[in-house]
Amino acid sequence: MREVAIVGAGMTRFGKYMDRSLKDLAREAVDAALESARIDKSTPQVAIVGNAAAGLAVGQECVRAQVVLREMGIEGIPMINTENACASSSTALQLAWLYVASGMYDVALAVGMEKTYLADKAKQFAMFTAGIDVELAQKMITHMKAAAEKAAGVATGQAGEPGKSRSVFMDIYAAGARAHMARYGTTKEQFVKVAVKNHYNGSLNPHAQYRERYSAEEIVASPLVAEPLHRLMCAPIGDGAAAAVLVAAHRVAQYTTKPVWICGSAIASGTDSRTPGITERAAKTAYEMAGIGPEDINVAEVHDATSPAEIILYEELGLCAPGEGGRLIDEGATEIGGRIPVNTSGGLLAKGHPVGATGIAQLYELFLQLRGEAGDRQVQGAKVGLTENGGGMVRGEAAAASVHILSI
Repeated sequence: MREVAIVGAGMTRFGKYMDRSLKDLAREAVDAALESARIDKSTPQVAIVGNAAAGLAVGQECVRAQVVLREMGIEGIPMINTENACASSSTALQLAWLYVASGMYDVALAVGMEKTYLADKAKQFAMFTAGIDVELAQKMITHMKAAAEKAAGVATGQAGEPGKSRSVFMDIYAAGARAHMARYGTTKEQFVKVAVKNHYNGSLNPHAQYRERYSAEEIVASPLVAEPLHRLMCAPIGDGAAAAVLVAAHRVAQYTTKPVWICGSAIASGTDSRTPGITERAAKTAYEMAGIGPEDINVAEVHDATSPAEIILYEELGLCAPGEGGRLIDEGATEIGGRIPVNTSGGLLAKGHPVGATGIAQLYELFLQLRGEAGDRQVQGAKVGLTENGGGMVRGEAAAASVHILSI
């Protein structure tokens, strides 16, 4: 396999864009990536486009890549569509890496794009429910509604109905957070600290959907979603796109003097055994490919769809021992300037989570960090970075998980 580098990357600001189409969002991200790589639209030899929900959102199925890229003048080359829930564009990234690493192509374009903010709220939340086993979805929603009413006091109007007023995934994450608290003594205050950190980081990121800073008191004063989660502890719904240009090693010098190398790329699916878990398995593969361990990571972007998820991912990625994720946030180790900064972009909590765009948006942040171009949120001396991107849910475990390791 050949060595592969990222030579250009770009993204839109994530947000709620009722007046912008997928084509418009993707064009902005792709143009930025091509400009970053100093290439034109005729240079990519293959394009892989990740998107999860265009069929449900805007009715576009089957040929999403071809429709979007043809509109901006990219045509004639092989185009592949990847749909893998929230891991759609990290899956596109792995395929782009594989095409170049295998020697089939020298230059590949990877794109992630999504619109999840819709006027039709029933359709909006249906997109998220579709990311689980739909035959079990209604039973799960009914069960979670009853549990939420008991745990969060729905009778007093503090929380809405799962699947209608919020994504069913929030109830799944809330249940996981409560289980972690019961097993390890992790506290709600520690989960809140993650949200404080990530909203602060997002305030430094011009591409973030939320750029406000919040105190712990303001976060717990935001509406309750499902105990222990409040609204500002959960990723927002939004739209956006991100793109990256990947090049074979022998052509890197044509495009940049600051390449970011893909050293490890892994995707795993869930299993009924859950031992080891899906994230641990993907991380183990990526670490082995890169020839490093978690102690070598300088900066990470992880799938914090809720703030408890980030603490759990510290442990699953080996950044600390099981049960010690709360201690890591208490010590400030994952803050910018800490021992292992996590979600310097603001993460999904503040940067936003346009499902199919998230994986490559994580890569974009590390592209900037490893090149020393992240501005006020720059991690000094960062040389090795990790992205972790989960997607969907089947039988209580993520359906897909992707881990990429990048270095300079």
